[in-house]
Amino acid sequence: MSNRLSDWINSVSSTRIALVCLAIFLLFSVLVLPDQASKTGGYSGEVGSPDLSFFYTAEELYEFADAYGLEGRAAYIRARFTFDVVWPLVYVIFLVTAISWVFKRASIQGKLWQRLNLVPLLGMLFDFLENISASIVMARYPNTTALIDHLAGIFTMVKWVFVGGSFVVLLCGVVLAVGRYIHQRK
Repeated sequence: MSNRLSDWINSVSSTRIALVCLAIFLLFSVLVLPDQASKTGGYSGEVGSPDLSFFYTAEELYEFADAYGLEGRAAYIRARFTFDVVWPLVYVIFLVTAISWVFKRASIQGKLWQRLNLVPLLGMLFDFLENISASIVMARYPNTTALIDHLAGIFTMVKWVFVGGSFVVLLCGVVLAVGRYIHQRK
């Protein structure tokens, strides 16, 4: 199934589709992210947000929950099931199409290399798991939520590894594509 999904993404990742996905990503980053950051700052204050941490412990997650207060926790949960459902979809469609498009330009051969366009999907999966687990903890606070409270920080860390790794894969593809272009011009 992953082979077919990767092949399908490669087949639809034309220049036009890649540019549309890039435009959506940039518009969302410029128009929506700053507003969301402002809203988050309203309830998170100086403690920040677990979503933006690379890793946090269960105890730290409960500290976030306590610092947010009742209204802040409700706002956090609402944001996880509105904004933070759309944002992963936006960055994933950008990354999967951009990686596929760039790897075509770099003429990178081999099924393993071509399957790297699926890495962003793993980032999205762990982003959703992070959102669900952290929201459960926030909703149940001050009651503790065994296991889920510990998994939330792990999901966050794994999310960042895959999302960051996706940008590294894209950057490597860009370098290889530019190198191929320069080599062909000589």
